[in-house]
Amino acid sequence: MTIHEVLLSLDGVEATYNHAIRALSGVSLTVRTGEIVALLGANGAGKTTALKALSGLLPAERGQIAAGSIVYDGEDATRRSPAELVRAGLVQVLEGRHCFRSLTVEDNLIVGGQVRGLDRAALRSELERIYALFPRLRERRRTPAGLTSGGEQQMTAIGRALMARPRLLVLDEPSMGLAPLVVEGIFAALKRLNREEGLSILVAEQNSTVALRHADRASVLETGRTVLDGSAADLRERDDIKAFYLGFGVGSSTAAATTPTAA
Repeated sequence: MTIHEVLLSLDGVEATYNHAIRALSGVSLTVRTGEIVALLGANGAGKTTALKALSGLLPAERGQIAAGSIVYDGEDATRRSPAELVRAGLVQVLEGRHCFRSLTVEDNLIVGGQVRGLDRAALRSELERIYALFPRLRERRRTPAGLTSGGEQQMTAIGRALMARPRLLVLDEPSMGLAPLVVEGIFAALKRLNREEGLSILVAEQNSTVALRHADRASVLETGRTVLDGSAADLRERDDIKAFYLGFGVGSSTAAATTPTAA
């Protein structure tokens, strides 16, 4: 997949909650078109806050961007509402497999297509695209989403986002609570979309093994700071990466071995 211009950039982003609790202290990353970028770090490192900041969702949780810049598709993302960002192609799948539990799997998917105002024929075409990507959803399409498995709910949430035809798909912990085989299937489907359709993807993950296997590049957060940034292939070879998932940092001499970003 050819990687082109920068689609999303965060530069020195600082964020707080209630104007008092600092959650991010200098987060920087970029996502180029046609690229998969993994945002890695232990629980509490700031991954979810970073994703909500770039998606315009922080104010809903009394959060604020205190410094830095976020640019999506050449425009200041902080001046656009979450709905405007979705219409511009930045679509996020929140942590926790959010589905409309009383609606069927197919109705959940249709909701995503309605964001684009698709007619009946176009909706059917998009549904077939999602079912080809996640065959299990075709089998469960008439089942209320709340009665499906965790993996099926995650596929439904991702499928609903894909129905909106995003330019940048943002996922928060898609592997959480799922069996390894299910996780592998989901990441393989995302990699297929990236390879065949050029979909740009930013995925926040604690599961460094699967994320680094499928990503082009990765950034590592620790206590709200970007501490490592580089190619996924390079980071896969670093034993000290594992320290971040156990809640330990690495020394400054180790961090310097990989291209650092603002800390």
